[in-house]
Amino acid sequence: MKIDLNCDLGESFGNYKIGMDEEVIKCISSANIACGFHASDPLVMEKTVALAKENGVKVGAHPGFPDLVGFGRRNMNVSPKELKAMVVYQIGALNAFCKANEIKMNHVKPHGAMYNMAAKDERLAFAIAEAVAQVDESLVLVGLSGSALLTAAKEVGIKCASEVFADRAYEDDGSLVPRTKIGAVITNEEEASDRAVQMIKFGKVKSISGKEIPIIADTICIHGDTPQALHLARIMRAKFAREMIEIEAL
Repeated sequence: MKIDLNCDLGESFGNYKIGMDEEVIKCISSANIACGFHASDPLVMEKTVALAKENGVKVGAHPGFPDLVGFGRRNMNVSPKELKAMVVYQIGALNAFCKANEIKMNHVKPHGAMYNMAAKDERLAFAIAEAVAQVDESLVLVGLSGSALLTAAKEVGIKCASEVFADRAYEDDGSLVPRTKIGAVITNEEEASDRAVQMIKFGKVKSISGKEIPIIADTICIHGDTPQALHLARIMRAKFAREMIEIEAL
């Protein structure tokens, strides 16, 4: 069995450092790099793309809402046309750094509130999928397993990957539990890694209410801004090796 192990990186900004990018990137196969709207700046983007190239890690754009203070995790009332332009803009910004480093961008994964809203809102999902298709049809669009974003990608005619989360709790409908709720983030690395194995090998996960729900895992996410990211990545890699699960980029 194979799985892509991705992490949101390049989310520092100016003098503010977030995550342990230099260490985490050695454990993953794909990096979702912030594009300056919810986090990051030109120097951070440049450094993170170069770091990914150095470590043989695939690079993807991680576009978010223009909300540095809220880290892109607050919902915004935007039109599909506005959202499409935001995504095109951010893919273009990161792609310039990819070209400067002589590597090809591999995928696009929306961030935070944009990701969660597009998982349920078909209009927003199609806006994102169309933005990706217009910039580069070869890019893989990453979305929540079972979400409207993946449906939109298929209808638009671009490749997509079904994403699952080791460190996030799920609602009964397969959506992520909002971070405002208790238990939304799983901080125990052993529990999170065990859930990851279950999702990959058996295609199911227990929701926050205890219900077993079906799930498709093409890629699994680690949140680079969490304190346990590095430890979780190392534990997951060890468990994947024992379970004969190979880590391979999208």
